[in-house]
Amino acid sequence: MTYKETTDYLFNSAPLFQNIGAGAYKEGLYNTHKLDEYFGHPHRKFKTIHVAGTNGKGSCSHTIAAILQASGLKVGLFTSPHLVDFRERIRINGEMIDEQSVIDFVEQHRPFFEPLHPSFFEITTALAFKYFADQHIDIAVVEVGLGGRLDCTNIITPEISIITNISFDHVQFLGDTLAKIASEKAGIIKTDIPVVIGEYNEETKPVFTSKADDVKAPIFFAEDDKEVLDYTFNNNNHIGYNTKTYGNIIGELGGYCQTKNTNTILCAVKQLQKQGFGINNEHIKKGFANVCELTGLMGRWQKVGTSPEVVCDTGHNIGGFEWIAKQLNGIRKPLRIVFGMVNDKDITGVISMLPKNAQYYFCQASVKRALPHSEIKRISYSFGLKGDSYPSVGEAYHEALSDSTADDFIYVGGSSFVVADFLTILGKEKNDCV
Repeated sequence: MTYKETTDYLFNSAPLFQNIGAGAYKEGLYNTHKLDEYFGHPHRKFKTIHVAGTNGKGSCSHTIAAILQASGLKVGLFTSPHLVDFRERIRINGEMIDEQSVIDFVEQHRPFFEPLHPSFFEITTALAFKYFADQHIDIAVVEVGLGGRLDCTNIITPEISIITNISFDHVQFLGDTLAKIASEKAGIIKTDIPVVIGEYNEETKPVFTSKADDVKAPIFFAEDDKEVLDYTFNNNNHIGYNTKTYGNIIGELGGYCQTKNTNTILCAVKQLQKQGFGINNEHIKKGFANVCELTGLMGRWQKVGTSPEVVCDTGHNIGGFEWIAKQLNGIRKPLRIVFGMVNDKDITGVISMLPKNAQYYFCQASVKRALPHSEIKRISYSFGLKGDSYPSVGEAYHEALSDSTADDFIYVGGSSFVVADFLTILGKEKNDCV
């Protein structure tokens, strides 16, 4: 098999959530335990950090991995979804798993896992844990796929658990109240393992406290012991933080939401230091300032053009757009927004927050779950947003680019899959110019 044949097999033979949504969700850990037993419990051969939450999981996971790398450790990183290449999900010190390892895993082990009919994420998690063990990493930062309690990453016993925040997303699986969603996320809290809660409210805090008490897990609320005292945005799309313990830090990630994520990350780092991890201030500063280079992170208020300024962001739900809409409303340039969503998100809630003074280019990502571009336009018009619709992200973006002057600002987002299509297009155009 070639690498493309292998990934096509994974995408088409196992239920893939990004394509079909609910049909790919498998409740329970039966397959996970069977795969783990077959591969000899690889997750027990390295330390782990477990990261759950509605928003900010990826940014927190990548930044913590970058800090650990800067401290000299060999660090695995398991995240989802990928944007351009499947291998983005599994990295060691920022380097994606090599194509041959993916091919060999499928060719050698499909006779075992095919009869189980595992989901795409179950197979991918098994691959990640086996690869990390085979490569003798020191520690892995593991992001949950969905929820926490029944997520197939939840077989690990981490050094620390992190829950970034709770807002409404995947309500068909996790529950229709914040307390129910928090209960599912709290499933990663383990006996005697410290847990850091990034953000909470009156509905979610009792859930976390009760679960931690039940399993005697030390619990730390980042909002109650703020490490970030204040912050400023600079002209390079970066954020300067003044912190209580670690001095001044420059954060490469420039989205408004990062101010909350940074507080969560620093609270978690403090607990890792207490556990004996050799993390000093310079490691922290290097990790924050170089997270994209160190870990390959993409799609977090990522600036990809200057004249006009072009930014993309993977925020895709109410909690994410509370920050994105605030940032977009603060832009003092002519604003053009390339926007699409998938069919299991609260589109009316997101659209209601978007700026009215922008020109919109409604689009449809190349996944089965994508909302039709005409439907997005219809709903958007009912909220006073104006623009045309396009059957693909590429057509929408190129029209926005054609309409722009050098002083305009183009935002591309609404879904991880819109950003995935966008970055794929940019990559192809770059290669065509070489």
